[in-house]
Amino acid sequence: LAIARGLLDNACNVNKIVRALKVKQSSVSQHLKIMKNAGIIRGERQGVRICYRIISAKAIKIIKGGM
Repeated sequence: LAIARGLLDNACNVNKIVRALKVKQSSVSQHLKIMKNAGIIRGERQGVRICYRIISAKAIKIIKGGM
């Protein structure tokens, strides 16, 4: 949920998420993959990095409601 909250306000790449949440890169990557496969987020290539952002209106509603 912390990853999704962070992406709600700011699209970012794996490294930014790792630094912000102080968790392992592998954990962040796994969670991003799950959310991407579920249609919650989308990754867009920006040079050598992939920038993730939330695309699911339903997910946005849930995250905002839980804050």
